[in-house]
Amino acid sequence: MVTAQQKPGTSDVTAAVETLREALTAAGIVLPSLGVDEASPSLNLITLGRVRADVALRLADIIRRGCS
Repeated sequence: MVTAQQKPGTSDVTAAVETLREALTAAGIVLPSLGVDEASPSLNLITLGRVRADVALRLADIIRRGCS
């Protein structure tokens, strides 16, 4: 599992994708395009992809509740 203490660029990008996918699934959110961005492997980028407006609003609500 990826922890908040890890420095940017040092995490296993595949594990990060799976951890995020699990958290989103638990919240009832699916990002169909979620995956590893293969274009720049040294940057460990993750593609979140496009989502419908209702999914973006639900995600924003969950994040806000988690931050309060």
